[in-house]
Amino acid sequence: MKTQYFIYLFVLAHAFAACRDHAGKADAYGNFEADEIIVSAEANGRITNFGIEEGQVLGAGDLAGTIDSVQLALKREQLQASIRAIAAKSPAISAQLAVFEKQMASVKQQLATLDREKRRIENLLKSDAATPKQLDDINAQIEAALRQQDVILEQKSASNASLSTQKGGLLAEILPLQKQIAQLDDQLAKCRIVNPAAGMVLATYAETGEITSFGKPLYKIADLNTMTLRAYVAGDQLATVKTGQAVRILIDAPEGKQLELSGKIRWIASKAEFTPKVIQTREERVNMVYAIKIDVPNPDGALKIGMPAEVVF
Repeated sequence: MKTQYFIYLFVLAHAFAACRDHAGKADAYGNFEADEIIVSAEANGRITNFGIEEGQVLGAGDLAGTIDSVQLALKREQLQASIRAIAAKSPAISAQLAVFEKQMASVKQQLATLDREKRRIENLLKSDAATPKQLDDINAQIEAALRQQDVILEQKSASNASLSTQKGGLLAEILPLQKQIAQLDDQLAKCRIVNPAAGMVLATYAETGEITSFGKPLYKIADLNTMTLRAYVAGDQLATVKTGQAVRILIDAPEGKQLELSGKIRWIASKAEFTPKVIQTREERVNMVYAIKIDVPNPDGALKIGMPAEVVF
């Protein structure tokens, strides 16, 4: 952190030296920076493809590389095979209950036949063509068929409950396996190195064939289409600056000239800090300054990270 700070002071000192001729009309000085993103690995294994280079422009969602996922894929296939094996043990409830349905249909048909026979005997009994014993016998047969029907219904209900319990147990075995597959799907997706935001690759930290691990940096990227100028203003200048305010940006150009750009103040610090000592006189060291951030369009890529600039309000 100290090293970065001294580098910043060194660059800022050069900014003051480069802009010395224009010190009379500049209101603030600073350096350009960008929001840098370090993309790290989200999986462990060998990098099978990593073809990006420094200076390459990537879009959000672009595939930057891949990490070996063979073992994860094989484990996923194994889990799927286990699910199929368990599912094969699942009872065919509807097929087994169909047996009881056929028995019920047979008993109902038998009852319908007995009912017709009973009515016939009752009619014959009225004309003394049948005996009471015949009626008693047919009634006994009907009662036996009804009892058989009740037994079949009880057996069907018990079988249904048993089969449902058995199937529920098998489903309970399958659910954890499905969750494991979902976890593997997530890990497989993380084996694809997907670029999170559009920008230019500033640095790469890995090569194809290397072994990487979770959290290990792979490359650094930043959106350079809009640069951020971090500058500092004195406390007595705060009344003249506000967020959203348009300002003039001056950068050094060949032959001692300056190139003027436009920018807009995005942020103003809420707390003051001491002016860097190495670039101020003894009297100015006690001054407090406020940091500001200015968005500056950079469509042609002329602005670079660390480049000094002046600000005119």
